Parts: sequence; C-alpha cells; structure tokens
Amino acid sequence: MTSSHPEGPISAAQARTEAVLVSRACEVPELSYRTFLARHDPPRIHWAAPAGPEIVGAGAAARLTASGPDRFDRLRSDADRLFSDVDAELPASVRPRAFGGFAFDEDHGDSPPWEGFPAAEFVVPRIQLTRTDDGTWLTVSEYGAEVDAAAVTTELERARESLSDYPEMQPSGRPPGVAATRRTTSRREWTRQVDAATARIDAGDLRKVVLAQALEADLEAPIEIPDVLERLRRTYPDCYRFLIEPTATAGFFGAPPERLVSLRDRTVRTEALAGSVARGESPEEDHELMASLLESGKLEREHGVVVDTIREQLAPLGEVSVEDRTVRKLATIQHLRTPITARLASDEHVLSLVEALHPTPAVGGLPPETALETIRETETFDRGWYAAPVGWFDAAGDGEFAVAIRSGVASGRTVALFAGNGIVADSDPDEEWEEVQLKYRPILDALSQR
Repeated sequence: MTSSHPEGPISAAQARTEAVLVSRACEVPELSYRTFLARHDPPRIHWAAPAGPEIVGAGAAARLTASGPDRFDRLRSDADRLFSDVDAELPASVRPRAFGGFAFDEDHGDSPPWEGFPAAEFVVPRIQLTRTDDGTWLTVSEYGAEVDAAAVTTELERARESLSDYPEMQPSGRPPGVAATRRTTSRREWTRQVDAATARIDAGDLRKVVLAQALEADLEAPIEIPDVLERLRRTYPDCYRFLIEPTATAGFFGAPPERLVSLRDRTVRTEALAGSVARGESPEEDHELMASLLESGKLEREHGVVVDTIREQLAPLGEVSVEDRTVRKLATIQHLRTPITARLASDEHVLSLVEALHPTPAVGGLPPETALETIRETETFDRGWYAAPVGWFDAAGDGEFAVAIRSGVASGRTVALFAGNGIVADSDPDEEWEEVQLKYRPILDALSQR
C-alpha cells in the first residue's frame, strides 16, 4: 500500500494513522519453498541466515520506500508507524517482519539492470512460509485502517488449503547455462583504475578504496532464481541466501558470506571480513594458501583497517568486544574474519546500526566520503544494490542484515554479476584482477554447473 507524498512514495502507515497490521499463522507440513515462490507473483522475497529461520514470502501487506540522504530516517519513521499497532496471534519466531534493502549509493537511480529497485525498499509479505526449529509455518498479513481479523483468519485457511498439492521437496533442475559473458571493465582499464587509486593513496587523501567490476552473462535458458539459490545452499551452506524481487522485471539474489549486523535485545553482532585468497586443489595447497593469507602484511593491514573502523563506529553506542581473528573457508575462497559484538547502552533500531556501518571499509574504503567519491569517479557502472545492506527488521527494531556481495541481478536471460577488491598503497593491479575474478565464481558456477 502506498500513497502520494510531496517527497515521493511512502507506506500506508504514514497515510493512515489508525491503520493496524494483522497477522495470523498456522503450522503446516514440510513443503517445497521453490514451489511456493514459483506459484506466486512478485513482489517475492527469500531470506535464509546460517543460524536463523528460512523465510519465503510473496505479495505486499505493506511497502516502505525511501530515497535521498534522509532515507534511513524516513524508513525508521515509517517503520514506527507501520508497527505501532500490531494484532499478531502467532509464535514469536514467525512475527511480522519487513524484508528488503538499500542501494549502495543514496543517489541511486532506477535504471537497467536495476528497474524496480529504488534507493531503499522494504515489504511486509502478504503471505509467507517460515521454516524454524519448531517446524514450518504459514503466515498471512494484512495492513490498513479497516482490516478485519476474522477475514485474515479466513484468508489464512484459504492459503493453507492451497498448499495441499505442494510437494515436500522439489528437484532444483538444470542450471540455465552461460552462453556468453561481457565485462564492463577491461584488464587495461582496470590497471589504470588501480594505478590511479594507489596514486591518490600515496598523495595522502585516501587510505583504501574498494573498486568493483560488473560481468554480464547471457544465459542459454530462462533463469529460475529459487533453483539457483538451492544450488548455492548446497555449495555454500554457511552463507546467507537472499532474493529481493520487487517486480517481475528483475530479481536481485546472492549468497553473501558477510553479516553486516544483527540486533536482538540490545546485543549487536557484526564482523570484519576482508582479505582473501583462493582455496587449494589439495589439502596441502589449501594450507599453504591459508598460511599466505595469515602472513600477508598487505592483507593484515587491509583487514585491520576494517576491524578498527567497525569498533570506532560502534563505540559511541555501547561496550564493544573484538574476538580473535580466524580464517573463513568457503567452497572457492577463504577470508580473514574477525567477529565483533557490542552491548548497547540504550535501545536502538537496527536501521540506525545499518546506517552507521554502511558502507564498511570492506566494500567502500577510508576515509568513507573520499572513498565514495573515488568509486563514483572511477567505476563505469551503477552498483545498484550490490555491496549494500539486505535483510529484515521487526516491530521491536531488531533485525539482521547481510552485505549483498557474491550477488547478481537477473532480468530475462541476462544476469549482471558484481565483484570488487580493496585497493591499498601496495596493491598490484594483476593480483587484484585475479582476486576479483575469483569472487564471480559462486554465482557463475551456480548458473553454469552441469
């Protein structure tokens, strides 16, 4: 639901001051999430965290949209109104949540391949399935000034009956196949970009900048994004998985390894994930590569900058604890990882933490404004929602967000993939090029594996 506003579209929460969000849920047998998504039109969402519930949803009981430099403030205000009156007779694990995300840049425009993706948008699904440790739950939600709880209960029964022919499991099918790829940045152009960035770092006004590339892949067959997400689950079980599909025009999906932030009962969890090398083809080679990761002065400095910045960003909000550095091993790549926690001194909305942390030095750079200026001047494509926050929040202001890397946006038979790397004073263009290509692998393999 939306209404007109002099500054752009907003949620019905702002238009109807006496509106109520009504949600009803029931437990249902285990069934195929991919079948659910295939049988519902956009908007559609899919969210799965390594240690949290898996949720798929369709339709929009309410939609929050914002743009410009005050997009976080507007979303918080709209969220407060949306959740000010909630009638939800359901377990806490399937409570109403708003799913969505942000563009990397506040000035993001709605242009290819990002048609239908504003600078920020969140949706409370009208119908959703939630898989928890307690089972699978079906939820129906409606929002408005005249919503009738009995009618929502009736709609829940109707929706439950529609699931009767859903299979418990569904084969993921064959990958669509990749017919051809096109780069937005040539190797020669990349070398010029890295050299220009390191020169600016040497001049003293920039410490680090993350430069990215885009790779367009033409597919041999139409893409089924839920099937791609299932293949990513099998290959990267410890990563997040998401799908944000606001319209039938394009769908943004990925399997990011990096949590931006989670908030629950004033406890904040985040992490620094920066510095990476490939996996080895043998245990011995893999160990050697891990040792090189741990011993690299360049990667250690790059990682340390991220840790220090996150600590500084959270310090004004409460007590911050930095855990020991580890190595995060994924199927094709391994990263330096440092978990970070904080205990907030007062109540905060998770969106305030997202605003404070985005963009992290792992996807932007330092100083932040100079790095963003360098990115805008250097990159030859629109990042859109790539490397930006995606996730959810609830009525309490709790929530969880991932950094939307290892991702792509699909439109028709074309998928645009994105990958980047941190450039510091001693970066070598050839080494950075090879590392960027490695980061395309998760999505590219899921599209092309046979």
